[in-house]
Amino acid sequence: MISSMLLAVQVTVPNTGTTWNWVGTPIIIGSCVLCLLIIPRTISYPHVGNKMPLPFPGLFNNPSVGSFLAAMSAGHLIGIGTVLGLTNLGII
Repeated sequence: MISSMLLAVQVTVPNTGTTWNWVGTPIIIGSCVLCLLIIPRTISYPHVGNKMPLPFPGLFNNPSVGSFLAAMSAGHLIGIGTVLGLTNLGII
């Protein structure tokens, strides 16, 4: 049950959040693909474990599941930082 005190405060708090849109999506996708091209070549043991069934294994260095997840995680971190930075600069 929600306290009546929280309901009273809810009306006075301004909405400072931004709504989600598709503007940053290509930036995050691009950073993930760029990380997928670079990171499996720089990891010490990129081929240990099960391989990811990617369409072009030679282009992506035939990464394992672990190196694929590492590349996607790094790509999202870099992409989100880029989108937030460009949004704060007013470019997006």
